[in-house]
Amino acid sequence: MIRPVRPDRLVGALAALLQGGLSTSTGVRSGAVVTPDHDALVDDDGALTYRELDALVDGVAAVLHDRGVREGDRVGILCRNHRGFVATMVAAVRMGADVVYLNTGFAGPQVDDATQREGVTLLVRDDDLAPCKVAATVSAGELVAVASAWSGPPAPASRRGGRHVILTSGTTGRPKGAARATGGSGRAIVGLLEAIPLRHGQRTMVAAPLFHVWGWSHFSLGLALRATCLLDRTSDPVRLAHRMVDDRADVLVTVPVLLRRILDADVALPALRLVALSGSPLPAGLARDAISRLGEVVYNLYGATEAGWISVAGPGDLHAAPGTAGRPVTGVSLRVVDADGRDVPPGSIGRIGVESDLMLEGYTDGSALRRDGGLLLLGDLGRVDDAGRLHVVGRADDMVVSGGENVYPSEVEDLLTAHPDVAEVAVVGVPDPEFGQRLRAVVVAVPGSSLAAEAVRDHVRADLARHKVPRDVVFVDALPRNAAGKVLRRELAQ
Repeated sequence: MIRPVRPDRLVGALAALLQGGLSTSTGVRSGAVVTPDHDALVDDDGALTYRELDALVDGVAAVLHDRGVREGDRVGILCRNHRGFVATMVAAVRMGADVVYLNTGFAGPQVDDATQREGVTLLVRDDDLAPCKVAATVSAGELVAVASAWSGPPAPASRRGGRHVILTSGTTGRPKGAARATGGSGRAIVGLLEAIPLRHGQRTMVAAPLFHVWGWSHFSLGLALRATCLLDRTSDPVRLAHRMVDDRADVLVTVPVLLRRILDADVALPALRLVALSGSPLPAGLARDAISRLGEVVYNLYGATEAGWISVAGPGDLHAAPGTAGRPVTGVSLRVVDADGRDVPPGSIGRIGVESDLMLEGYTDGSALRRDGGLLLLGDLGRVDDAGRLHVVGRADDMVVSGGENVYPSEVEDLLTAHPDVAEVAVVGVPDPEFGQRLRAVVVAVPGSSLAAEAVRDHVRADLARHKVPRDVVFVDALPRNAAGKVLRRELAQ
């Protein structure tokens, strides 16, 4: 991130840093000063240089101000990945407003609930997404068009750093708002760049939703690295694969389920030099397949909305222990503890707790994070192996107690994903009058296979104890997932 710069451009970049701190606004403005003609992003509508993106951001800020948005207000974004999302996000921060990121998979009542709870002043949305009844709304396409032709006064400058309010995934309950300051931790950024070899000027396909902390953080980091971020409104794997070829992407940032589908599209990706995964657990079988087909370029990151990035597994870790979440990055202290807060021995399962520079103080509704002293408890269960690698076994809420025995669904899922006729699988607990709970395996079979329920049970029975064999086996065409790719386990249990 630190490179030789012409003295006059260095002055401009430092002025942007002093004005906006470590923020997306600074990333765009300093890019416009230092590398004005370098492409900042390429979306469905073409390329925007850093100079052009900076001008668009100023135009959007002026239009937002004209629509009544003021410093300290909250702007909601309900958009897919495109320039309208980016320009709105950066413009709001630049004018001192907070940004609330809404899940594109929300239905109308969820949009209303989130915008009302988070105090959204104006919602910017794609026309085909859920409408909002409780806040003023503007079309993202209209906003970009008006901002591009804006000739009125600019928005007043602000020295207040707008906050980013990212909603939790809501897979285990109602989504909560987690607010982050517009700046960032320099040590945390260094820690991530030590673990994942992102470099200056790369062309990065961000195939993860920008409303999710994984896509958002990589786009923000890309600005600091003068990357060209490739954005696509869809999550169609064939389209994404061909775009990566056409746009010469050398980095892919995505979630495991979409990587699986991109690999299945069977499009050669010779330019790909790095694949960064997060957002949901990485199945061991997918880790092996990705390394086999793409080479030593796969990195798996474990993180949380409340704590930022926590640990990273590089190709060596994934070779030795496929599916591992790797080792803590610089600036993160990680512990696995029992119910009394005491460290468990290596190999034993306990609650994952962290301390880091990126930890939040609390949620926007005033509720506190789960803490044990200074340790932030994430609600995940895991173990650390003898080599110091973290293995996440699932959410504490997902653990199944059947006949007095604890079962971690991820263990059964990893085993089943290795079956040649299983494309995807999720294992959940359902009520049982005799055992309290029993296991249900929800399976997506490989097209054309003749996989039967008893074959699924036999596959588990051959390797695991009897209480880990699913009594229910249900075949479906697709697992229910949210827009960030996480399986909606509550729906499977129902």
